[in-house]
Amino acid sequence: MTNSIPTAAVLLIGDEILSGRTKDANLGYIADYLTVLGIDLKEGRIVADEEADIVAALNALRARYTYVFTTGGIGPTHDDITADCVAAAFGVGIDHHPEAARILRAHWAARGIEENEARMRMARIPDTAELILNSVSKAPGFHIGNVFVMAGVPKIMHAMLDEVAPKLTGGAVMLSRTVPLDLGEGDVAKRLKEIQLAHAGVMIGSYPFERDGRFATNIVVRSRDEAAMNTAADDVAALPSELAAELHR
Repeated sequence: MTNSIPTAAVLLIGDEILSGRTKDANLGYIADYLTVLGIDLKEGRIVADEEADIVAALNALRARYTYVFTTGGIGPTHDDITADCVAAAFGVGIDHHPEAARILRAHWAARGIEENEARMRMARIPDTAELILNSVSKAPGFHIGNVFVMAGVPKIMHAMLDEVAPKLTGGAVMLSRTVPLDLGEGDVAKRLKEIQLAHAGVMIGSYPFERDGRFATNIVVRSRDEAAMNTAADDVAALPSELAAELHR
């Protein structure tokens, strides 16, 4: 990596997301979580339950980013093929993991749930992978190389991400400051570009909204350097008075 800041991608797996039956809640949660850790989320993809597509996406993303996080496709049904796809991407075998099987069997026994072939699919883990424990429903995720494979159910994914976090190496945390302007984007676009060019290492985004029947804009200034962020934000905050002065010349 040429950038010292760790980077990441999220791969959302499942026909149900692409069909609209399931509304994804994981991408935004992971983005917020990684921001706190100082890891830049650079890409998010959604892929159907097609082995070739999942393998291709995994190989592309894991070669490009420090970390890849997948959600979905590790349950007991026939279309839960993520584990097999990860094994194929890494060129390793896959089999029932002894510890995963032990955890699941103990969980089922305690609840009077019958062990069957379908449920045992959740114990199939690629060779050399390490388990990601699941405090909610016990069926584990796993990680291999720089790929972390987690459940698609948000509550379970949250627990897995908490389990994963200590294994991640973060960087300097991205800071942000929001400057509200009672001006439309078109009013400030030219000057915003000039401010952006004048402040290397600072990112400036504009987010329009309507207030009291008029367009206004929230300008979000982001940087890992607090002083640089504040200098740029101060320049943005000065825009209304600057533009007003120009009108009266």
